[in-house]
Amino acid sequence: MKMIKQTMMMAAMVTAGVLSAQSANMNNMLKMGINAGAATGGNASASLGFDLAYQNLVTPGFGLGIATGYNHFFGKEKTLNNVTVRINDFGIVPVAALVRFYPGQSGFYGGADLGYGFIVGDEKVTNHPTVNADRPDGGFYLKPEIGYHNRDWNFFIHFTKVFTGDKGKVEGQDYGAGSVGAGVGYNIPLGK
Repeated sequence: MKMIKQTMMMAAMVTAGVLSAQSANMNNMLKMGINAGAATGGNASASLGFDLAYQNLVTPGFGLGIATGYNHFFGKEKTLNNVTVRINDFGIVPVAALVRFYPGQSGFYGGADLGYGFIVGDEKVTNHPTVNADRPDGGFYLKPEIGYHNRDWNFFIHFTKVFTGDKGKVEGQDYGAGSVGAGVGYNIPLGK
């Protein structure tokens, strides 16, 4: 009998917590999501990652915040000067400002993340002994996105790019650190 009472009490507390979270004011929220895409440039074939952001709705239709996460880029084989090399996998860790525009409480939205993207992974672009260069450490990060949102979910398409300048060039080929893809995010309200 005691076990049944404890189980019912625990279920009541969980239900109250869920209902409280659902009725919370959505001015401040934690946004968590996943994304995948086709890599742009010649270094990688695809990307897969997760997003983490904090957003404050300054007005009902305009949000500001900070964004981070991790995107993993899967390297691919490439022929440079008649030599086939394997480009190393790498990751991007952004530290960015988040800007979002919401015309309605649900429906389409748009925005971008702007900041710095740290590139992590092997120190070299390839493991080939003669066709190689140092991997860039990062650069200006840009991630515009458009999508559909409701109170709990965001579904979006995005373009992600880290601008590395001349760093990481191998045999005259620019270092490509970008992707075009889609993702989904979940909004967790913070506070009342």
